[in-house]
Amino acid sequence: MRVFLIAGEASGDKLGAALMAGLKSLESVEFQGIGGPLMQAEGMVSLFDMDELSVMGLAEIVPKYPHLRRRLHQTAKAVLEARPDVLITIDSPDFCLRVAKLVKAKSDIRTVHYVAPSVWAWRAGRARKMARVVDQVLALLPFEPPYMEAAGVACDFVGHPVVSDRQANAEEIQGFRERHGIEGALWMILPGSRRGEVQRLGSIFSEVVQRVIREKPDLSVVIPTRSNVAPMVREMVEGWPVRPVILDPSETDAETAKAEKRAAFGAADWALAASGTVSLELVAAGTPMVIAYDVNPLSRFIISKMLTIDTLTLVNLVSETRAVPEFNGKRCRPELIAPGMLEVMEAPGAQRAAMELTMQRLGRDGEAPGLRAARAVLARMGHA
Repeated sequence: MRVFLIAGEASGDKLGAALMAGLKSLESVEFQGIGGPLMQAEGMVSLFDMDELSVMGLAEIVPKYPHLRRRLHQTAKAVLEARPDVLITIDSPDFCLRVAKLVKAKSDIRTVHYVAPSVWAWRAGRARKMARVVDQVLALLPFEPPYMEAAGVACDFVGHPVVSDRQANAEEIQGFRERHGIEGALWMILPGSRRGEVQRLGSIFSEVVQRVIREKPDLSVVIPTRSNVAPMVREMVEGWPVRPVILDPSETDAETAKAEKRAAFGAADWALAASGTVSLELVAAGTPMVIAYDVNPLSRFIISKMLTIDTLTLVNLVSETRAVPEFNGKRCRPELIAPGMLEVMEAPGAQRAAMELTMQRLGRDGEAPGLRAARAVLARMGHA
């Protein structure tokens, strides 16, 4: 069986790698496509660097559009030449669904999209457009299949990968604290994994740190980063009243970096995080949080006109609560975020029930999501 996969960012690389492992456990498979280090470790040679596709925000895409367009046509051409049994695109819908459209226009190659678009939040028409070029959708969230099926596309809930992520044990957490000289309460700061996010949120988060540390001067701070933004994070923390522990994966081997990040999530008492799937990593680790996010002003204006929900935090959406405080768009301001953070620090248990419900609904204790996704793909192809 020949499979062509496309992922455009770190979260997609993780999903793709787990799906590839699942497929290999069920079938004899050859892989081609675009992916990051995790997918490459499962047996893919990437057509080009996956990070070229990691662009967030409408205004941010415009200056890079000519290059992205060239990559788009290059990718579609590679799929058509490969003639795989199935094309699986993973998240990054603005790029991936355009590839699927080009491929469908010139072939009958089966197309699967992994991660349903957030049509429940904005741009509901995307589901109908997707149905024209995608044969099957793999959904991470339990409430998504009805939205997609109403638009005419087959959709399977396969669980969220966070439910099968390994968590740090007590010994690993204690070792982390000892290595970094952390004795008291630990606060985790997560300003994003993209350069644009850190650039926008860095000064805001820095001011929040200043305000919170004035109230709680004994706090220790840890900042897990990706290597692509680590230099920006180091610049961001200059002048902070506390010296944070910065976890830069480029400073060690991959396994040690993963273990350090896992231990940091387990050791943290609270977190301030950019909006995104990291909120679910915090839920899995049992870390209470505050979410804050903003985009380019033009993107913010356009998106605000399209939103149909009052929360962007997945914990709130999946649990059907508003347990996690969030400060997005115009509310992403230090004078609002800092008091919200202090409230969570005083009453961290307020989020516990929502966290537990979220993990249950995402598929905890069931079959691994990557394997469930593989079974869903094969079943719709008549292989199982």
